[in-house]
Amino acid sequence: MKFKILIYEAEEGGYWAAVPALRGCVSEGETMNETLTNIKEAALGWLEVAAARYQPTEKAQLVEMEL
Repeated sequence: MKFKILIYEAEEGGYWAAVPALRGCVSEGETMNETLTNIKEAALGWLEVAAARYQPTEKAQLVEMEL
């Protein structure tokens, strides 16, 4: 699964990033690489929490897939 990530230069130095498709999913880092690592971790955590909150009906089938 691919997501678009917006990366901004932080005023105080470093960077911060957001995943527009995952409301409220943001992270930061001192370097671009650190920021990318952190936002990936944040997105995976966001998706994990969303999946845990979802309660499928009897007709639904829950499938996991690797990002």
